[in-house]
Amino acid sequence: MTLLENIGVLLPIIQAPMAGVSTPEMAAAVSNAGALGSIGVGATDAAGARTMIEEVRQRTAKAFNVNLFVHEPSPRDPQREGPWLAALAPIFHQFGTEPPAALRPIYMSFVEDDAMLAMLLAVRPPVVSFHFGLPDVDKVSALKSAGCTLIATATSLAEGLAARAAGMDAIVAQGWEAGGHRGIFNPEAPDDQLGTLALTRLLVLRAGLPVVAAGGIMDGQGIKAALDLGAIAAQMGTAFVPCPESSADAAYRRALAGPAAEHTLMTAAISGRPARSLPNRFTDWGRKVGLAHPGYPMTYDAGKALIAAAKAAGEDG
Repeated sequence: MTLLENIGVLLPIIQAPMAGVSTPEMAAAVSNAGALGSIGVGATDAAGARTMIEEVRQRTAKAFNVNLFVHEPSPRDPQREGPWLAALAPIFHQFGTEPPAALRPIYMSFVEDDAMLAMLLAVRPPVVSFHFGLPDVDKVSALKSAGCTLIATATSLAEGLAARAAGMDAIVAQGWEAGGHRGIFNPEAPDDQLGTLALTRLLVLRAGLPVVAAGGIMDGQGIKAALDLGAIAAQMGTAFVPCPESSADAAYRRALAGPAAEHTLMTAAISGRPARSLPNRFTDWGRKVGLAHPGYPMTYDAGKALIAAAKAAGEDG
């Protein structure tokens, strides 16, 4: 029995977790259609994650995936935070507001979140996946004992081999084309920047685990190409953003359907970790600012505050 058959998935499609865009309604709809729906809980706490899992289970009896952020927590660095906020201040002023007085780590990594682990062991989601890194051996052992299938994102062969050594059941091969946050374990290390097709084939041949291809796959032909390379499934995120169950706002939906979608770029200015984004005034500022960002997720605290200020002022991009 294959991994997908084992968890009851009929279609070789996994919906990407997309924290902030994916909803329990979307995850349930995808799972009810025969694929694997996903919710991203990395940006919430254990209580919020439990509520999301319960909402999915109210809507489907099928398998679904719960995704966690496993980044190495960054230390606070006032010598970076101060200049970063000062450089952002003129943009905040354009929207009639002030930048935050200080930056906070706005959510915990699964590395240090014992409450999240306890909750997962209690509710036992069918699939648990990891982004930005791998949990330690005790967490992996506990989740496996609870019956969870475990999947980790890898952006290179080295990360794929680490995922196998850590006890993962499958790997998401996240190519350079993928939207949203890049799952690289160490954002300060050199990035091989392998495309989805090359990385998928490399991991299929050498990682020793089932591989899910992710990045730039938007239709059936893309899924077929991934399967032809030996992947067991394709993970798709951007393709689901326009769905009615998505929490994406009207401005985001318009931008995805517009010319900006043809000119995406990778930036760390929004969150402090590399992420593929639509180009806008913020990413242009990040390209020119010439400052070291304050680390992840502190940089995201400033980014989210600026995005909220822009939206309040009626600014779409």
